[in-house]
Amino acid sequence: MPISEPRPGERSRPVVPLSERAARLGSGVFARNDQRKLAYQASALERGLPPLLDLSLGSTDLQPPSVAIEAIRDALALPQAASYCLHGATLPFRQAAAAWAERRFGTAVDPEREVLLLVGSQEGTAHLPLALLNPGDRALLLDPYYPSHLGGLHLASAEPRFLRLSAEQEFAPDFDQLSPAEWDQLKLMVLGFPHNPTATTGQQAWVDRAAERALRHGVVFAHDNPYVDLALDGEAPALLRHPHWRECGIEFFSFSKSWCLGGYRLAFAIGAEWLITALRQVKGVVDFNQSLALQAGAIAALQQAPEWPAQLRAVYRERRDRTAAALEAVGWPVRLPSMALYLWLQLPEAAAARGLDSEAACAQLLELSGVCLTPGNGFGAAGEGWARLALVHPSSELEAGAARMGQWLAGL
Repeated sequence: MPISEPRPGERSRPVVPLSERAARLGSGVFARNDQRKLAYQASALERGLPPLLDLSLGSTDLQPPSVAIEAIRDALALPQAASYCLHGATLPFRQAAAAWAERRFGTAVDPEREVLLLVGSQEGTAHLPLALLNPGDRALLLDPYYPSHLGGLHLASAEPRFLRLSAEQEFAPDFDQLSPAEWDQLKLMVLGFPHNPTATTGQQAWVDRAAERALRHGVVFAHDNPYVDLALDGEAPALLRHPHWRECGIEFFSFSKSWCLGGYRLAFAIGAEWLITALRQVKGVVDFNQSLALQAGAIAALQQAPEWPAQLRAVYRERRDRTAAALEAVGWPVRLPSMALYLWLQLPEAAAARGLDSEAACAQLLELSGVCLTPGNGFGAAGEGWARLALVHPSSELEAGAARMGQWLAGL
């Protein structure tokens, strides 16, 4: 795949092919959506169309706790805030994360050997395969999956295998889809419950069964858990609740959702010492750590605002219920999700009758209504026929967006 040709007036340069890894990565669903949003905004005013309503990203409009922002502000005035931060300087953060884990899950965690600060949980899930897998090694993902999970496998030149989730089975993983011999061929399994994009909270039994398979077949179990505090129905599962998590796995947590700090890129991993060490080794040649000022905000969130996620759940529950009712009223059926932040919407039959797949349907919806959703096929083959809607605006704006979606649907 060649790089782009020079523009008029530029000096010519050799055509250099991309690596096979980069070619496999492709553009990504969020990048494609970004281009469509820019095109819409450039022409909407002259076409007399309403402003863009971006419901494609889980980037909330809700604010972080004031104690976190104040801690960041105060720490920014310190000279060390502008310095590089190596692993040793992250110990206060790691101690706070370990204390949170013990309160949250009732398990003791060693902050020295079992906790690692991350620049967002996507950084951790994308880098972990580089630490564990050789080219051609096999790894298991859910389908639908979060894009960074597959991207990390591509970067490591690994071979993905998929565990398909279905609405008919309430998006529960059926681990018997793989034979024992296929399980023995795996080196890594990446799951995440509560699940993005289906907004399914899941059950502790599902995670426990995954851990048991990992132990039985010698598979590393990576559990991506940024939504652990945003279950609207029931309690979210966690690998750290399994008694043998140290023998098989690593779990990723984030401040982006629970404390509304997405743009600050703060997250951490807790896991078996050898997995934390391996991931830290990769990080050591890729990046340093977030500023000590940002870490101060994360520590304040964990220690002084533990109730913050509970407040968010009440807001998201109202948004979920009102948006679902508004969509149902315009003829767009909704499966009520058990997790905050998203609706996983099956495309109406009229879209399929017009030959629109999820990408084309979402592109047309944006072009004609200004409402941007994420096409389900960006999350894997099992996402085809679906779209993800993020509940990241006030209920009144979401209801207005549902009305615009209804107008598009009526025109099909």
